[in-house]
Amino acid sequence: MESLYQKVKEKIQEADAILIGASNGLSISEGYNIFADNEWFKENFGDFREKYGIRSVLQGAFYYFPKEEEKWRFFSRLISKKSYLEQPSQMMKNLYEIVEKKDYFVLTSNTEDHFVPVGFMQDQVFEMEGKMTQFRCANRCCEDIYDNREAILSMAEVEQKGSIPSHLLPRCPKCEGPMTTNTADSNDFFHTNDFKNKMHAYSRFIQKYHGKKLVILELGIGWRNQMIKEPLMRLTASEPQATYITFNKGEIYIPQEISQKSIGIDGDIASALEGILKAEVK
Repeated sequence: MESLYQKVKEKIQEADAILIGASNGLSISEGYNIFADNEWFKENFGDFREKYGIRSVLQGAFYYFPKEEEKWRFFSRLISKKSYLEQPSQMMKNLYEIVEKKDYFVLTSNTEDHFVPVGFMQDQVFEMEGKMTQFRCANRCCEDIYDNREAILSMAEVEQKGSIPSHLLPRCPKCEGPMTTNTADSNDFFHTNDFKNKMHAYSRFIQKYHGKKLVILELGIGWRNQMIKEPLMRLTASEPQATYITFNKGEIYIPQEISQKSIGIDGDIASALEGILKAEVK
């Protein structure tokens, strides 16, 4: 494995730019599994589990709560714990250190907003399914997006003592209607100006490095995730100097057409990134 890490590090050092694609496997390596009824979920959301039968973060995110106060009890606890109060993981620090000296761009379907806090530039991170650290109007009276740190932490501070008081519930400053997290809850999300602007930024990055040495780091993207995986593989096939490096535990999928310019690393992503960082290139 050490020789493989050396090869990856060499490719990164030779690259003109790095394109990172990330999905749930990266979050799972950090200990955040939105699909699992695991010990973390039971410890932090046992009351919702018992009261509503919710068995995962994903189920809770799409659960139709009977009251707005209950919805924000769930979301303020989740967002405060995963996006605001947790310190950046060593894994994310290692990832940033690996790529920080190169021009980079990040495509991710993860919504917990864990790239920017570790050092990645916001305008070089495209959260394709939005992020929990932002609000937007639930009535869609406008497309404005708002930072929600203060509101989330205020609700989280009181929510475990009981119901969230009505004056803390987030309200749209324009129509005074309810707010929601700025995440992909319908196809309308993919037609917003914010999504289109970030897609244009991604396109400009790809055009800038057309024909150059582009390394694609694919982190924890399952073969079913066609939103990110398929475009990255297609890009690899179309770019003669591209290198496709895919990290996943127990699920490495590399099409035959790009196998000669690809590297697959089957195992824990956190361990792999640490190994690459420490690898000595001859």
